[in-house]
Amino acid sequence: MRISSTLKVAGLASLAMLAACKQGDTPAAAPVIPDIALPDLSLTTLQDVTKELSSDAFEGRSPGTAGEEKTVAYLIKKFEEAGLKPGNNGKWTQDVPLVEITAKNATPLSFTGGKAPVTLQYAKDYVGFSYRVQPKTEIKDSDVVFVGYGINAPEKGWNDYAGLDVKGKTVVILVNDPDWQTKEAKGEFNGRAMTYYGRWTYKYEEAARQGAAAALIVHDTEPAAYGWNVVESSNTGTQYLADSKDGGAKETVANGWMQLGKAKELFASAGQDFDKLRDAAKVKGFKPVALTGVKASFSFDNQISKKMSRNVIGVLPGTKRPDEYVLYTAHWDHLGRCQPVAGDDICNGAVDNATGTAGLVTLAQAYQKAGAADRSIVFLAVTAEESGLLGSKYYAENPVFPLARTVGGVNMDALNAVGPTKDIVVVGRGKSELDAYVEKLAKLDKRVIKDEPTPEKGFYYRSDHFSFAKLGVPMFNFGSGEDLVTGGVEAGKKGSEDYEKNRYHAPGDEYEAITNWDGMLADLRLYYVSGRMLAMSDAWPNWVEGDEFRAARDKSRPAK
Repeated sequence: MRISSTLKVAGLASLAMLAACKQGDTPAAAPVIPDIALPDLSLTTLQDVTKELSSDAFEGRSPGTAGEEKTVAYLIKKFEEAGLKPGNNGKWTQDVPLVEITAKNATPLSFTGGKAPVTLQYAKDYVGFSYRVQPKTEIKDSDVVFVGYGINAPEKGWNDYAGLDVKGKTVVILVNDPDWQTKEAKGEFNGRAMTYYGRWTYKYEEAARQGAAAALIVHDTEPAAYGWNVVESSNTGTQYLADSKDGGAKETVANGWMQLGKAKELFASAGQDFDKLRDAAKVKGFKPVALTGVKASFSFDNQISKKMSRNVIGVLPGTKRPDEYVLYTAHWDHLGRCQPVAGDDICNGAVDNATGTAGLVTLAQAYQKAGAADRSIVFLAVTAEESGLLGSKYYAENPVFPLARTVGGVNMDALNAVGPTKDIVVVGRGKSELDAYVEKLAKLDKRVIKDEPTPEKGFYYRSDHFSFAKLGVPMFNFGSGEDLVTGGVEAGKKGSEDYEKNRYHAPGDEYEAITNWDGMLADLRLYYVSGRMLAMSDAWPNWVEGDEFRAARDKSRPAK
C-alpha cells in the first residue's frame, strides 16, 4: 500500500532516535525540539544584497579578482550593520590559499591510429584542464582505454580497472553510476540516486590513483544532469585549486570532457560499438577495453598565479553556551567572466549564489532583532564553491570554531526563484537525526515532505554542506520542491527547467531575471527556524547508525 510522506518521515525520525541510542537496552530519550515561530524577514534586504552582489560591477565574483575585493568588503559592511562580531579572532576573514590556473593556446584533441583520424575542437567538442601546477600540459601519443564508469568500489566487489595498468594512458569514462537509469533509488549504486562514484570529481580522483595520464569523461546530458553549455562555461575559464606542497604531482596530467557524438565517432574509428560497450559497462565484472592502435594527443599552456582568497565570517555569540556553534553557510563566489552569450561575458550568478549570500545577511538581521540564542550562531560566506567546494573544505579542515563543538548547520545554495511551494525536499533524507527537525518545520509551515525529485543530479555532493558532512557535522540541506502553490508540479518543473537551460552557470543568471521572491522568503523563514531550533536546545544531532559519516561524528562530538 502507499505510505504518506508524513508517515514516512515519522518512521525515519523514529529510526533516527533509535540509532542515536548508546549501546545498551534502554533507548535514550528523544531530543526536545524547541518551538520557534516563523520570523518576519526583510524582503528589501534580500533584494538589495542580491542586486548588489550580482551587478556587473562585481564581475561575476570570481575568487582572486577585483570582484572578490568588492564582495568581501561589501559582506563585511553588511555583517557589521547586522550586528555581528568578527568571527576569526577579531578578524572578519579567513585566508584561503588558492592556485589560479587558466588554460591558454589549447590545441585540438586528436585521436590517430584508427580507421580515420578523429579531431575535437577545444570548447566546442572537448574541454581540458590540469590539476598540476605546471606551465604546460601535454598528452602525446597516449594509448586510449575505455574503463566504463571508472569505478573502483571494493565494498561492492566492483572494479572497472581490474587487471589493467593505465600508467601513461588516457582513460575514457562514462558519467554517473552504472544503474542511473533505474527508476527507483535502489540498486547496486542506489539506482536513480547518484552516489559519489557517479560524480565527475570522483572519476578524476580514481583515474589519478590508478596512474592514468589523462581522464576524459563522455558528456551525455541525461546522466550528467546538465547540458554541454554548463561543461563549457565551467571549464574553459580560470580554474582554482587548493594550494598544495607537491603542486598536484599525484594528479593526472590532464582531465577533461568530450561530446557524446565525438566519443561515438572515436569508438567507430577504433572498430568498436560505443552503445554496446556502454551497455556492457553497466554489469558487474565489466572488463576495460583498449581502443587498439588509437593514440590521443592534445596540449595547452597554463597561466599560473597563486592567490589568497577569503572566507567571510561573522558570529553572534550565544548567551548560555557560547562555546557551542550553529553554522549558516553560503558561497559568495561565482564564475566571473565566462563564455559570452549575445556579447555578455559576465556570469553574474544572481540566483547562484547571490541569493544564498543575501540570505545570510537577511538572517543575521533577523537573529539580531530576535536576540542572541543560547548557542553561538556563525554566519560563514565561503569562497571557491564553484571550483570544487574549496572554501568550505578549507574551513572544515582548518575550523575557526572546532567541529567537535559545532552542533550542525544550514547550507543555502541558490534560493528558490520560482515561487512558494506546498512541499519540502530534503537532500540526503534519512541520513541523520535532522529529519525529525524537518518534520516539525513542515508542520509549522503546513508543507509536505517529499523525496528528492532529481536524485540523479547528485546534489548531495555538489554544495558546501558536503565539506562538513565528510568530517561528521550534520547539516540541513533542504528547500522548496516543485509543487508550486500557484501552478502545481507542472509549473514548478517548467520553472526549474527554464532556469537550468537558460541561466544556470550562464550570463543570463541576472537580478532582472528574478521575478518571484516569495519562495525565497518562505524557505529563508524555515532556515531561520531550523538553525534557531539547534541554537536553543542542548541536543547534539547525529547521523543514523551505519551512515558513512557516523564514525567521524562519534569520534568528535561531546558525550551526551
